[in-house]
Amino acid sequence: MKQKQVRIQDFNYELSTELIAQYPLLVRDDARVIVYRDGAIAEKVFSQVAEIVPNETLLVFNDTKVIRARLFFKSGAGAIIEIFCLEPVRPFADLRLAVFSHEPLVWRCMVGNAKRWKGESLEKFFSIDNSISKLQASLIEKEGETFLIKFEWDNYDFSFASVIEAAGIIPLPPYMRREAEQKDSDSYQTIFGQQDGSVAAPTAGLHFTESVFESLKQHKVETTFLTLHVGAGTFRPVKTETLGEHQMHGEQIYVNRILIEKLLKHISVGNPVAAVGTTSLRTLESLYWLGVKHLRGDNSFELNQWEVYESPLAETTITISEALESLMKYLDEQKKFELSCVTHLLCTPGYQFRTTDILFTNFHLPQSTLLLLVSAFVGDDWIKIYDYAKANRFRFLSYGDTSILFRKL
Repeated sequence: MKQKQVRIQDFNYELSTELIAQYPLLVRDDARVIVYRDGAIAEKVFSQVAEIVPNETLLVFNDTKVIRARLFFKSGAGAIIEIFCLEPVRPFADLRLAVFSHEPLVWRCMVGNAKRWKGESLEKFFSIDNSISKLQASLIEKEGETFLIKFEWDNYDFSFASVIEAAGIIPLPPYMRREAEQKDSDSYQTIFGQQDGSVAAPTAGLHFTESVFESLKQHKVETTFLTLHVGAGTFRPVKTETLGEHQMHGEQIYVNRILIEKLLKHISVGNPVAAVGTTSLRTLESLYWLGVKHLRGDNSFELNQWEVYESPLAETTITISEALESLMKYLDEQKKFELSCVTHLLCTPGYQFRTTDILFTNFHLPQSTLLLLVSAFVGDDWIKIYDYAKANRFRFLSYGDTSILFRKL
């Protein structure tokens, strides 16, 4: 399989630290935009987005919200121990159930200063509604580079989401090289986020403002929402020589029938579909493949890393409309409003996109799976786009400027 032979060194570029945005702009839609279409590059300001996107486009957003996943405790010896919540393990592996749980939970976590933690239970006090409560963290076991941590708190009238909202800190990406500040609680969230569960923001959505949404509405651009909870794996660089040795992280996605109906409507008349962010794009593409698998009798609703490149899926002739209609039929039969799925989808050069014509995305780290996705979408012109961004001093990464890419056909 040629995708497994992709050399990650071919997706390297030199990124000066001074180009990495450490803080957001004061006005979200003042961000600069590279518009790539038919091999040509133009530069705009994000407030002009309604003039860039064709009328009648369907714009798809990820409505996840960042949780305060970083928790700091003090050991009995006085050492500061950082616990970074990655994903729930039990009694709920589903993020949505876990964050709103009112009972003890075990999470898979990263632990900073772990050597100084001698295994005793750690305690942290927090305040909700002027009431002081206690959060306790107990080490269950170590699994590879992560730890299983049991969380208990002394007032189960509060959900775990409420607890970490009061006790935790927003987890800024490591490349920002600064501690989170109070204003990050707002600026590192999209204005449309609804679903708690991510440890990183879907950053392409950070540039949208109410005025941008109004201008899009006036241009008959329709909007819809899905949910992909962004995991810490999104920051994990590919450290292997070839892509075949890299293990793609899994992420939970939730897609409701409203989105599927809107997709079917737009696809049936040939209107463009635009994904706001790589998370939205991966979810839309995963949706197609999950529909294909359902038509083949597989209702696991989990998509593995390489199966879309292998037989029998790689040879499928099933259309996007057929795949989506099969998912609608499943929802009807099960009397469900929403699909809950897990995706490990890796979009790499050679991947054939089925669902999306336009991609909104910020500028990504060298040798990352996100940069590979951009390359799959626009081909080798990613080099031209990134060279332009560097030469013209665009701001990179999460709080940086952005791009609107029209898929290279």
